[in-house]
Amino acid sequence: MVNEKEKTGGQVLEEWKEFVWNPRTHEFMGRTGTSWAFILLFYLVFYGFLTALFTLTMWVMLQTVSDHIPTYQDQLATPGLMIRPKTENLEVLVNLSDTKSWNQHVQILDKFLEPYNDSVQAQKNDVCRPGHYYEQPDNGVLNYPKRACQFNRTQLGDCSGLSDPTHYGYSTGQPCVFIKMNRVINFYAGANQSMNVTCAGKRNEDAKNLGDFTMFPANGNIDLMYFPYYGKKFHVNYTQPLVAVKFMNVTPNVEVNVECRINAVNIATNDERDKFAGRVAFKLRIIKKT
Repeated sequence: MVNEKEKTGGQVLEEWKEFVWNPRTHEFMGRTGTSWAFILLFYLVFYGFLTALFTLTMWVMLQTVSDHIPTYQDQLATPGLMIRPKTENLEVLVNLSDTKSWNQHVQILDKFLEPYNDSVQAQKNDVCRPGHYYEQPDNGVLNYPKRACQFNRTQLGDCSGLSDPTHYGYSTGQPCVFIKMNRVINFYAGANQSMNVTCAGKRNEDAKNLGDFTMFPANGNIDLMYFPYYGKKFHVNYTQPLVAVKFMNVTPNVEVNVECRINAVNIATNDERDKFAGRVAFKLRIIKKT
């Protein structure tokens, strides 16, 4: 018998050829055709079963999920507030001698307020009765899409940016900051009572440096007719109500910490674990050369 160490290259090659295909036993890589057929059949059935099981599991799960309403939204029980223009670290910086510093805010606001143009609102949304929820129940038949109430840009008064040479007040150091409430599906904000947004300096020195400000709509009111919100797919043309705050005489060259809150009987604003629940804090700084 030839020792393994004494095998020539030709013998090794012949052995590999015989392993790949053995003409005497009709084996391919050590197995007959019947053996390979059984192996392939086994894996075909095995992976087919896994695929069918996965597909069935996904189908059952999808039957419990609505296309329009999240199954679980307990983490969104209290809506938060946010500002526009939304900047890094929620800091609104206006340098009166540097147009570029505030022009970026103006561009953000122009784009943000486009859907609120009166012509767009008149075309897509309804004129609703103030002081009442705009409920649109399905009553056994899918009422889709839901209609939304008009919130016209002109309601924002001096902060509407319409025919405004001051660019929302940013060119004159009297900037407008917009407050919006985050959407929560089927939430009846206000619990059938009036609500509004109020703003103030976070500390005594902030209140002193903040100066006077004007709110649009008047008193920062948010009407009940913009609720409830039925979801993105149901409420296709929904536009959130806004409150605009125009800061009239902020002390220049001083960082002012501002906090705005929603005053509504069913919205908590004192949860220290969530700094944005029913409120928002931001920094305002007007840089002016002396």
